Amino acid sequence: MDHFPTNWGRPRNDAFDAYGTYPIHQRAPVKDTFAEGVQHTQQPIVTGTSVLAIQYKDGIMMAADNLASYGSLARFKDVRRLHAVGTSTVIGASGDMSDFQAIQSILDDLVTDEFTHGDGHDLGPAEVHEYLSRVMYARRSKINPLWNSLLVGGFRDGKRFLGYVDLLGTTYSAPSIATGYGAYIAIPLLRAAVDGKQDQLTEENAKKILHECMRVLFYRDARSLDKYQIATVSAAGVTISDQIQIETAWGFAEGIRGYGAQTQ
Repeated sequence: MDHFPTNWGRPRNDAFDAYGTYPIHQRAPVKDTFAEGVQHTQQPIVTGTSVLAIQYKDGIMMAADNLASYGSLARFKDVRRLHAVGTSTVIGASGDMSDFQAIQSILDDLVTDEFTHGDGHDLGPAEVHEYLSRVMYARRSKINPLWNSLLVGGFRDGKRFLGYVDLLGTTYSAPSIATGYGAYIAIPLLRAAVDGKQDQLTEENAKKILHECMRVLFYRDARSLDKYQIATVSAAGVTISDQIQIETAWGFAEGIRGYGAQTQ
């Protein structure tokens, strides 16, 4: 075998700079043509809209519709944007769905690694929230962010937890949180109904509040859908519902000037 790299010849010119003159090509300032296929996400492509979450007396509840939009096109109508992490935590995501899938994979690997230790400890919602904040901040620092706003909720050791983390690694906690357009439209409704009253709020009433907010968002948000899911986390564990249909009525629009067949 010839152990002298300078005698090995050059690689293919379509993969490396054809004009590099340094005798050892690996050390030349070259550009790998095939690396152009791996690029940083500059903007979200297939996206999900608002996620809503509130605390109630027995735990937390989170809601998100099942739409993933390709730009402004309502393309995928059966996307699950709520994901269980372990036995006491659920996350919901707005933003780029491919980045959310990457986050799901990261968290599933984390849960598996934690399980293999066999020490009787698993990750709770506060730990998952802290971990995600570090992941999001690390990716942002590399100028390659995960384009998501995430809600993390859970119930462990008799305590509720509800937190937010975005693509910059910004975090906060509150009794009611919303992402996307819901942060403008739904938050006033949620705060009026929940904040300061979460210890008296029943599961049934919490579902009614979220259902009404999801209906308001469907009326007002052009990227929303009339089908959504609710995740409930309590002492009994994590439950994610099937699709729930929002009942709507558009008769009021006939009285709006400029709508439909009106000419005045």
